Amino acid sequence: MIRQTRAFAAAFLAACLLAPLCLLAACGERAQSANPALWEVEGAAGQRGWLFGTIHSAPQPLAWKTGPVSEALAQADEIVVEVGNIADDTEVAATFARLARASGKPPLSQRVPTEQRADLAGLLEKTGHEDDDFSAIDTWAAALTLARGTKGSGDARNGVDRAVIEQAGERPVIELEGAATQLSLFDALPEREQRDLLVAVIEEAGHPETDLSQSWRSGDMTAIEAETRRGLLADPELRAVLFTGRNRAWTKRIAQRLDEGHRPFVAVGAAHMAGPDGLVAMLRTRGYTVTRIE
Repeated sequence: MIRQTRAFAAAFLAACLLAPLCLLAACGERAQSANPALWEVEGAAGQRGWLFGTIHSAPQPLAWKTGPVSEALAQADEIVVEVGNIADDTEVAATFARLARASGKPPLSQRVPTEQRADLAGLLEKTGHEDDDFSAIDTWAAALTLARGTKGSGDARNGVDRAVIEQAGERPVIELEGAATQLSLFDALPEREQRDLLVAVIEEAGHPETDLSQSWRSGDMTAIEAETRRGLLADPELRAVLFTGRNRAWTKRIAQRLDEGHRPFVAVGAAHMAGPDGLVAMLRTRGYTVTRIE
């Protein structure tokens, strides 16, 4: 259990639930140039802020501070992110251990349909686990641990979220939910949905990992939006909790900051900006003018 929680904590915030935007490439390369998507938000009463789509992990540094991004950062009076203490692996490990703890759970093979058991056995072997390693943790925690074991070479230290936080200086860093809230979303799932999550992880492991580095670097929101329709987010119930519901809660928080007169620079995973369930669309529904400026 200790080994599992430490390994998971070291990478959980890099994955930040929507792991498709973790990138694949060879380590050691110099920083790659990027023109990621950026929007300006304006309200009828003079409210102003910015939405910046990030990636949480990358195998090499990224030159993401373009002219428009730098200008927006300079004008913002606060930085808004998903998780404020993104580098605190110790706290994440403790939170994971507390929420994941269970007793008397059956082997993982008994928590998936018969037709998934052969693929599960292959995934367990690939990630160095045994079928009964997870008897003391919930199904969602087992699923996320296995999911992490299949990810590529992305390094959270190169994540743009961390880099944005470093730009805050003396300005406040506001978190939209934090690691405990993120993990609690999984912990609150009914067992049926937790097992659907496990099945989604098994199925995803059988397919080559999508490399969206070019899509993110070029700000291709069409490709990024398509990625939010596959994998675990293709399950309607999981999508409602882990994507749409989170975006709705974040939209409310962002609108509150704007209406209180703050000028927030909101930096969250680019997938959260995409499509009719994304932050851009939800803020527009609330009456704000949201204009893409890069």
